[in-house]
Amino acid sequence: MTTNNYPKLHNAMWPGLVGKGPDSEPLIDLDTMLELTVNAEVDGQKFDGVDFFLCEPHVDIDSTADDIKALADKISSKGLVAGTLVAPIWGPAGGGSAMGNAEDVKRFLTQVRKSCEIGQQLCELGVRPYGVIRIDSATGTQEWALDPVGNQKKIAATFREACAIAAGYGEQLAAEGEVCWGGMHGWQNMVQLLEMVDQPNMGFQADMAHTLLYLLGVNAPEQRILPQDFEWSDTETLQQGLRKLTAALRPWTIDFHVAQNDGTVHGSGTHDKTGRHCPAADPNGKLDVARDAGHWLRDESGVLTKKIPHLCWDGCMFSNEVMLQQQTWNDILSAMLNVRAAHGWSA
Repeated sequence: MTTNNYPKLHNAMWPGLVGKGPDSEPLIDLDTMLELTVNAEVDGQKFDGVDFFLCEPHVDIDSTADDIKALADKISSKGLVAGTLVAPIWGPAGGGSAMGNAEDVKRFLTQVRKSCEIGQQLCELGVRPYGVIRIDSATGTQEWALDPVGNQKKIAATFREACAIAAGYGEQLAAEGEVCWGGMHGWQNMVQLLEMVDQPNMGFQADMAHTLLYLLGVNAPEQRILPQDFEWSDTETLQQGLRKLTAALRPWTIDFHVAQNDGTVHGSGTHDKTGRHCPAADPNGKLDVARDAGHWLRDESGVLTKKIPHLCWDGCMFSNEVMLQQQTWNDILSAMLNVRAAHGWSA
């Protein structure tokens, strides 16, 4: 049994919301998501915390101080802490496109500010020892492609304003690497955007399920890393591709999701198609989760970076049938413990 106690292991709460609703399956309430997390156990080891989406019905972005105190009490009563918070910066959640008009940008930035305020409150209440605020461009790839140069500049300008807001609360912002977000849909686009923003509190949020699709050039075929005739049985070519990808994005990575992917895209409800999150034990998974997490958690020489204080598992768009099985979360916890055993440390 490993003695590593870092990185801490978190479960994401937003899979109970994202891809659910009238166009898909019923939402799963926060208390149920918390109980599934708390009840997961592998050889006496449990999850350390949870990451939140600041959106109703889980956490209202307009929560009062009393609401946040109640949330903090709930988290701590279950022996958990909070980590990364996802800002609801999309139009349906009250935000707006980062490359939109002045009103869109104003709504986007307002949601970032409110998210930082909640993050600060949770820190002051002693239940959030680490974590970042996660954002994306809140726009699709087709809209972005109408003016790639101009739209990329607009997104970068909005992100710089968001960084200034976040800095006032001592927060870092992590740009989510998903192929469905305009201007962030290819790995070279993502690096370009981060360089254009060029702020010390701006980084990258890598999810193993999403970044795998960067290798395939989904939505950005000109940026494909793996050859067109690639076969998943060709482990060495996959490893070479992961080394190239992570060499470019690891220096920016400040938030990390352990995940599995079967090499396909998937969407449900109103969520656009992006990297399919597979259950940890899915036989169709293309990643060796513990091995391939090392590309993100170690440098090119194989040395631990120790930059990531907590790992999160994102079960986004799992079916409710899968999500409500306790074994699903035991398998996930087991996979995360394997990652920590291979790439963690003691502190």
